[in-house]
Amino acid sequence: MTLTPFDWTVIALYFAANLAIGLYYARRAGGDVGEFFLSGRNAPWWLAGTSMVATTFAADTPLAVTGMVIDNGIAGNWLWWNLVMSGMMTVFFFARLWRRSRVMTDVEFAQLRYSGKPAAFLRGFRALYLGIPINCIILGWVNLAMLTILRTSLGVDDRTALYILVGILVFTAFYTTLAGLWGVLVTDMLQFALKMTMVILLAYYAVQAAGGVDALQEKIIALDGASGRSGSRLDFLPPLNSAWLPAVALGTYLAVSWWASWYPGSEPGGGGYVAQRIFSAKDERHGVLATLWFNVAHYALRPWPWILTALAALILSPELAASKDREASYIAMFMNPDIFPPRLRGFMIAGFAAAYMSTIATHLNWGASYVINDFYRAFVKRSASERHYVFASQLATVLIMIVSLLVTYYLRLHEKGIKDAWKLLLVTGAGTGTVYLLRWYWWRINAWSEVAAMVVAASVSLFLQLGPLQWRSNDEQEFAYILLTTVIVTTIAWVAVTYLTGPEPQAKLIAFYEQVRPAGPGWAPVRPLVNPAHAKPSESIGLQFANWIVGCTLIYSSLFGIGHLVFKNWLPGAGLLALACVCAAIISRNLNLQQE
Repeated sequence: MTLTPFDWTVIALYFAANLAIGLYYARRAGGDVGEFFLSGRNAPWWLAGTSMVATTFAADTPLAVTGMVIDNGIAGNWLWWNLVMSGMMTVFFFARLWRRSRVMTDVEFAQLRYSGKPAAFLRGFRALYLGIPINCIILGWVNLAMLTILRTSLGVDDRTALYILVGILVFTAFYTTLAGLWGVLVTDMLQFALKMTMVILLAYYAVQAAGGVDALQEKIIALDGASGRSGSRLDFLPPLNSAWLPAVALGTYLAVSWWASWYPGSEPGGGGYVAQRIFSAKDERHGVLATLWFNVAHYALRPWPWILTALAALILSPELAASKDREASYIAMFMNPDIFPPRLRGFMIAGFAAAYMSTIATHLNWGASYVINDFYRAFVKRSASERHYVFASQLATVLIMIVSLLVTYYLRLHEKGIKDAWKLLLVTGAGTGTVYLLRWYWWRINAWSEVAAMVVAASVSLFLQLGPLQWRSNDEQEFAYILLTTVIVTTIAWVAVTYLTGPEPQAKLIAFYEQVRPAGPGWAPVRPLVNPAHAKPSESIGLQFANWIVGCTLIYSSLFGIGHLVFKNWLPGAGLLALACVCAAIISRNLNLQQE
């Protein structure tokens, strides 16, 4: 693809806008680490929520969804659609608790909830483990996707694409170190608007090139019939016990995976950059609304442009769609001048840069917050000035950037796919989710419970994959076996450790309860011991469950209602969206009651 002076002007203006935002917020971010990592806890819900959505819309996301749809149709997205239930639990059960905790990172929670050396070890270990290796693995596969996009869209060789990638990465690290979270939040807003506009336009032109929605559906049905597939790629739900998604795998996704597995951005109970955005919100209500908006936009609004483009790629680029590089079919759609107008090429390149930079900026800032707040400041240098810690945070950001490039090289050398990396993280954290959920609602859990869950989950999942069984996480059925076995063994292990070790000291339990005030029967033995002014939970556990059920219904009815309208199934589409409106009204009413 040859870019015109107009295309380069568009791209340059995009980068200039990001730099201007970074410079504008530089002075504000340099004041203290609270401003640098949490925007002074003063972000409105719409800004914090949109930033979450922008972060999860990375350069790799459209490519990964394209691969799922080409392989397994629309229903292939159940690999991540099942996480709606986890996301809505974060909204209604945990967002208020996180905001009320007043910690700077979710890792710092360890010393709020637990005491002594086990809590300190847990905090320090998770800070380094999540902040550097796990964070850099995520950055690595995002870098890999961007390399593919640059190489394919610009028509350059691997070395040139790598130089361009490093340039964009350094630029992103530069404005992130300058502006802190305020810069990340505001640039996320700009980046999300640009990239959503471009993927919607690409979907429109791709479908038109395939002959329109009706013709596209007819051609997909014919293609499925010719290949002898069971069911159609147009099905929203997978066929029962299909070859690509056996019943045990689907059941595992829907009944176990969403609450049992730890995955960045979809942690049971919230965590990572989702928790960081909740901490940055103005108050508890803004934290809840930010997380609710994130889940609606993430699951219901974003997927359809990617799905439509992937379906069109099956028709318009069949040879590439059938190859091992099928994820690159998405890129082929906007490279083809017969499909996508050449005058929009610069905007599309800028849109992919936005998708890449929004994710990179968040992970650099979030990872640095772990390294500095939860390791360096907590255990290495405890009494320096705020300016010292801000400078250390900037250095940590650069360090994480460099390590992510090394990880990118490794992943590229070993040809690891995006979907494979997703699933590997899911099984590695299988079984830890129950601890992350219950530590808020059950007084008996202690620091050793979390340590045991982390160690056993990682050990069991690796043994099942590398030991004599050799189960593969990229095989749907064996993935289900790995996840189920790891969940069962890990749960037995951490529950046993909980009862074999003593509870947290009474003073720590009282202090935690008085600050966070969780609902439910799990803190009944502690409530009589606390200050009467803090003894009553601020929320009803029954109302939270009701909101969770209604919230899941809201997301799924919106998701499939929009899908039906896209494919001109007017009556079911309108009915599902009407149901979504009713659910939204119920949630609004319940949140207002809770506020009162």
